Amino acid sequence: MLLMVLLSSAISSPLEDSFLQCLSQVPNTTTSDFVFTQNDTEYSSLLHSTIINLRFSTSATPKPLAIITPLTYSHIQSTILCSKHFNIQIRIRSGGHDYGGLSYTSYDQSSFVVLDLQELRSITIESGQNTAWVESGATLGELYYWVSQSSPNLGFPSGICATVGVGGQISGRGFGTMIRKYGLAADNVIDARIVDANGRVLDRESMGEDLFWAIRGGGGGSFGVVVAWKVNLVYVPEKVTVFSLSKTTEQGGSSLFNRWQYIGHNLSEDLFIRVIILPGLNEAGNRTMQIIFNSMFLGTVDKLIETATDSFPELGLQESDCSEMSWMESILFFDNYPEGESIDVLIDRKPKAKSYFNAKSDYVQEPIPEEKLEDLWKWCLEGDNPILIMEPQGGKMDEIEETEIPYPHRKGNLYSIQYFEQWQDDTIESSEKRNSWMRKMYENMTPYVSKNPRAAYVNYRDLDLGQNDNAGNTTYLNAMKWGKKYFGDNFERLAMVKGVVDPDNFFFYEQSIPPLIMSEENCGSGSYQSL
Repeated sequence: MLLMVLLSSAISSPLEDSFLQCLSQVPNTTTSDFVFTQNDTEYSSLLHSTIINLRFSTSATPKPLAIITPLTYSHIQSTILCSKHFNIQIRIRSGGHDYGGLSYTSYDQSSFVVLDLQELRSITIESGQNTAWVESGATLGELYYWVSQSSPNLGFPSGICATVGVGGQISGRGFGTMIRKYGLAADNVIDARIVDANGRVLDRESMGEDLFWAIRGGGGGSFGVVVAWKVNLVYVPEKVTVFSLSKTTEQGGSSLFNRWQYIGHNLSEDLFIRVIILPGLNEAGNRTMQIIFNSMFLGTVDKLIETATDSFPELGLQESDCSEMSWMESILFFDNYPEGESIDVLIDRKPKAKSYFNAKSDYVQEPIPEEKLEDLWKWCLEGDNPILIMEPQGGKMDEIEETEIPYPHRKGNLYSIQYFEQWQDDTIESSEKRNSWMRKMYENMTPYVSKNPRAAYVNYRDLDLGQNDNAGNTTYLNAMKWGKKYFGDNFERLAMVKGVVDPDNFFFYEQSIPPLIMSEENCGSGSYQSL
């Protein structure tokens, strides 16, 4: 009935007017409440409200015909059906932290709208069952806050940045300080609701296990609009202990990092120690590299000191280096909120400071030889403001099969690397300089990271790895260039699921999963064709 109402009238007005008139056919709907065009005063502020990467917030950045902030699932259904009818692409945004800007812009000059889910952010805690339903427009901070309000002993294993949207985080993986204890956010999803390319609202049972598998880590925006997730909540103790211990290379930071490479993934599952590498000043005031051991332990400081002394004595950790706090307070610590900040800040949805930045990712499966670390520090010092973030694997991550969900980077990986550089200067020269450093750094690291394929993390979108041509000329073979890096052997299954649930490739963007469809004449032989 909804489809008939939406598409019944033949409209000869310009595309935008036709699309808006289509949306207005939904019964009991006032589009001015949730549809904003470039003629509306709210349009610009709404578009830029959650964009954190200024590289994709310039006058030259392609802008959407409209921004739709659905208040109900029916608004999403109508947006999908009207967009299909008028051949308009959809970009889906939950938190706006998309590294490549793919949730709110388009590179192929096609007409598109942004479906911004920020108004769909309800969170329902089922504390008796240790589960929660959370809508995709909620932020991680909101989810953490309301989980902690239900019980101080419940948490959720997901990302460190509190303003990231739940939808994008879970769709791409969801990595945080409890990864070695409980795995990824996507590993802890037990149900979901999605609006598919035909406008149907489906749950796990009605969507089927293949689609449910694909949306948990297969990257957002390829299979439909996931509007809500049911997640398992996990136990956290009354107190956790954090520390951030910094050493320059002159103070032995290099040898400590080398030791960490061998043990970081083998420590107690309760102990997460990541390494942050960035430029600093040595005692003589000269520029050098600073190696920061940034950690959370699920337990008291006494137990942490005992554990660290036993497994990483070289670190020389002292009780004075550590702080005990609640798990909720550790969220503020890792997200660099000022000391003493109230946890209420997590629900005010105030965006973080904006900057220009670029990023890439890698996975390390063999320790970088100690004699090569000097080269690593030298390459870092060639950048203006580089940050390398090394996240340990192991623990629960080793126990989960690489085919359990689309995220394949499990056993055999010691740690992941995020290369990151940010700047405030908006000149072309400044951007080119930083991008050139990033590409050179990535090339220099080739001998020391995973191979065949060189793995990458889908939530750190990297268009240098390759991208689709356009919605009508997307091929599986072309997409393998980047798809295999993100998803390994799971990429083929993702494309097959896409071929079933969205064979016309309506949910398309520059790195969306392409549809891979079994040829009718070759059904018996298992042959597939790509659209």
